[in-house]
Amino acid sequence: MTDTSMLRNWLKLLSLGVIWGASFMSVKLALQDFGPLTVAASRITMGALALFLVIRVLGIRLPSVRSAEGRVIWLFAILMGFFSNAMPFTLLSWGQKYVASGFAGVCMAVVPLFVLPLAHFLVPGENLTLRRAISFGIGFVGVVVLIGLDAFTSLGSDFEALARMACLVASLCYALGSITTRLCPSTNMLSLATAALICGAVMIVPVALWQEGVPTLGSPISMAALIYLGLLPTALAQVFIVQVIRDAGPSFLSLVNYQVPVWSVIFGAVLLNETVPPQLFISLGLILSGLLLGRKRRRTPYGA
Repeated sequence: MTDTSMLRNWLKLLSLGVIWGASFMSVKLALQDFGPLTVAASRITMGALALFLVIRVLGIRLPSVRSAEGRVIWLFAILMGFFSNAMPFTLLSWGQKYVASGFAGVCMAVVPLFVLPLAHFLVPGENLTLRRAISFGIGFVGVVVLIGLDAFTSLGSDFEALARMACLVASLCYALGSITTRLCPSTNMLSLATAALICGAVMIVPVALWQEGVPTLGSPISMAALIYLGLLPTALAQVFIVQVIRDAGPSFLSLVNYQVPVWSVIFGAVLLNETVPPQLFISLGLILSGLLLGRKRRRTPYGA
């Protein structure tokens, strides 16, 4: 991988951290007027439509079902649509109705811990080295410092235990989605991202309509939150996910999960006037240290 390619991957990783950091706030706003299944279905459908329009304008085709390779790619797109979109979006939207503040952020930081052993056994070249394990450990400690033990305080809800389990299962889904994306046969990345979102929409929309009915228009804030969720954390993020995983691997992408809680706190403070926790800067230092330690060093020739 060239230095330019690596720089692009780091920039995409940072962009994903910012985009996803704002998504938790957006989900909370959308849930004011819409059910969790409707929120998940709406963002996936909008994301699928946006990417489909993009590939149509660019003259890119979806994978062909007439060829054996195309059918294999669609099979991976179905798995990606389920593990990276339909299931985790639904679980997180529902879980955020019941869990204490910050718990969802902790669960996103657990994703790398799922990815590491899965990638070690399933993805060639993604071996679990001591350096990589230490870097993930430092990053995870930083997230725990940021969130604090208050994130695990019970709210007394009858559904809280199930909601916490839902958030953890969503993290496992993201890990499985990353592995699936990496193992998919080579194809156009925009085409693959679009196919995955189309599959996710086909799965979740009927369930949302069955459980919550046809949604009505919500408040301007809730509608804006839904549009944001559909276009940035879903459509654009799906493109970045595919590109980064195919270029740098699922373990590298999973580093983004250590940034998300930090950006969530920053957006909450700036836009929702929430109090910035005093441990933010300590946490940020730990997270950045983990990110830098996890970066692969270039091998230099002898005598260089």
